[in-house]
Amino acid sequence: MKAKSKLLLILFLITWSALAVVTFINHSHNYLFKSYFEAGEFQSTKDAFIEKLEDYVLVPFDADKAKGQLNVSVEEIENYRNYYGSLTEQIENIRYQYIDQITQAEEAKDTELKEVLVAERDTKIADIKKNFESNEYVEEKIRKLKEEAVNKYAAEQKRERQDFINEYSYFGYRFENIDTGEIFESGSQQSSNLYQEEFNSISALSVNNTFHINNFGNNYMNDEIQIDVGTGKFIGTIYITKSMLKNTNFANEYESYKVAQIIFYIVWITGVLAIVGLFTFARPSRDIFKGEYDNLQNIYLRAPIDVQVVLMIVAITVLFAALDSLGYTIRNLFYYSADTLSISFDFLVFLLVSFLSLFVVIMGSIWTWNSANTEEKMKKQVKQAMLYRLADGMRDLFLNRSIGMQAVGIMIVAFLSGVGFVGAGVGGGELVVIYILLLFFIALPATLVFLRRMGYLNRIMKQTEEMAAGRLTTEIKVKGKSVFAKHAANLNDLREGVRNSMTEQAKSERMKTELITNVSHDLRTPLTSIITYTDLLKNPNLTEEERKQYIDVLDKKSARLKTLIEDLFEVSKMASGNIEITKQRLDLTQLLKQSIGEHEEEFAKSNFDLRVLMPEQPLFAYVDGQKMWRVIDNLIVNALKYSLEGTRIYITLKQSGSSAEFTVKNISKYELDENVDELTERFKRADASRHTDGSGLGLAIAQSIADLHNGRLSIDVDGDLFKVTVSVPAEY
Repeated sequence: MKAKSKLLLILFLITWSALAVVTFINHSHNYLFKSYFEAGEFQSTKDAFIEKLEDYVLVPFDADKAKGQLNVSVEEIENYRNYYGSLTEQIENIRYQYIDQITQAEEAKDTELKEVLVAERDTKIADIKKNFESNEYVEEKIRKLKEEAVNKYAAEQKRERQDFINEYSYFGYRFENIDTGEIFESGSQQSSNLYQEEFNSISALSVNNTFHINNFGNNYMNDEIQIDVGTGKFIGTIYITKSMLKNTNFANEYESYKVAQIIFYIVWITGVLAIVGLFTFARPSRDIFKGEYDNLQNIYLRAPIDVQVVLMIVAITVLFAALDSLGYTIRNLFYYSADTLSISFDFLVFLLVSFLSLFVVIMGSIWTWNSANTEEKMKKQVKQAMLYRLADGMRDLFLNRSIGMQAVGIMIVAFLSGVGFVGAGVGGGELVVIYILLLFFIALPATLVFLRRMGYLNRIMKQTEEMAAGRLTTEIKVKGKSVFAKHAANLNDLREGVRNSMTEQAKSERMKTELITNVSHDLRTPLTSIITYTDLLKNPNLTEEERKQYIDVLDKKSARLKTLIEDLFEVSKMASGNIEITKQRLDLTQLLKQSIGEHEEEFAKSNFDLRVLMPEQPLFAYVDGQKMWRVIDNLIVNALKYSLEGTRIYITLKQSGSSAEFTVKNISKYELDENVDELTERFKRADASRHTDGSGLGLAIAQSIADLHNGRLSIDVDGDLFKVTVSVPAEY
């Protein structure tokens, strides 16, 4: 008995210590060594009072002054004038509105009504015409609408000012406008104010009020009207006297704060004493928790370990919530003085809940640890956990949630059908009728749906076997919107994916073969020439002129072979991403001009008509200048090599959205395949016979450089019209 009493004492001391710590953390900044007027809540109230004082008293909204600032813009006049359409449209609309009424008046031979309607129509038409004839006429209308908005806003400000006076009636103030000497005051100060704050020349209130008035639904006007009511610098005092606190909520807050402060001091001091007593006299040890409350321990340990953990998590959450609620209960104890008994009861309840939660946390943690303190015991406990067993049993069933739910639904229907059959047999009468209705309208339809789904599943499995055997020609029929239909659609997508993969694989093999052939051809041609002319140079009987010609051929072919190999290495590095780029802010317009200038002589000698369109202003982008030069140069050289003689070559640079777009268009001298994607493959040329001296790497290099700049290279072919576009992000 003595051990149990000591255990309860230790738990109580821990609870009280925790209460002191939690309340100190949450409330010490407002209550420790502070008066109510230094607390955060009052400071927020004071700041709100001063802000509203500036708006409603010191520099209030002045409707007459606001009307003097109203102006009407040309845009507003045009919006008002054309809001319902053009002049013709508005007149036709008015005539259409009255045509039926006038016709009815004529049929009724009501001449007087007809004259009234015609006059009303003509007045509206005349008003519309005047709207389009005179800006001053429209301006006056809009000005009146704005004045109405100002009047509405002024009435709203008046109501809000009265609310402000009622809400902050416990505040007194006296301020003087430094510039005008005008005095603003309420009430009378006393020699012993509860609170007083001075605003001198250093801490004066500087007010610059601007009011924003909405247009009250007039869509042809600007969204809001901005009114500057003036500025001012004010010195003075705000204060609170005891007499002002009567019959206000603020008085309750003030007294409640003082009472709560005393209680918090008591809690914090006793909390420190509890901590000292806990480690000085009580001296808790692990042994004191052993062997106590054996019956509770046995009941607790019967629960699976995951239930124990959840119980402790809930207890910890409840503990902190209860301790936090205790602090706020203390704070509100006097404020709700009419219900002090109820609040005191709440305090005791929260304290008891905290004690019990702490008991569960400490005792439960020790009991759980003792029962699973080794790896072997822990594994055993985990396997016995409720969630583990549930997950292990339901894992396969709910691999597909829909199937799992349907299976559970069928099981429930079957179970309830059996229970209903027994109930109907025992009860008879009305229960039999109800059972028959449920059987025919729920149980049998559910069974039929289940059997049909199983049949559909068997068909899907059969056709899946066909797909596994490599027969991809038959598509699985998708029926309905069930999970099996979705599975059938997925299998069809898989079949199509396999077919596409096989097609791509065949294309890849073809392209690989073409690549090897093209590389071999392009490398062998200059190499053969080098070998041939090297053998010719070995002839000692060559003349000096012949030897010079052969050396010149060797030099050209060597340079050609070097270029091919360097281009091949470069495009391979770009394709693998193993290349660095150095971006800088560059004017693409200037870069294009320089590139065209490099080939100016070639264009002059050629039989091409060059048309260049570029912006007059610089077009900037963050790019690698050398690499981007390579792109532009490759595309221009491409056009020179492969354009049909006597045709035009169009080169365009422009900004398209957030991108800089460079385009080259020309008429190809060679017939182009429809598969333009292959033109960017390495060693692929429009000249299929490969009689030109190109490497077939120009477009591949250009595309790789565009990709490195987060850009895009696209090719369009329409007959013999060849168009290549490179776009990179531009800088605004």
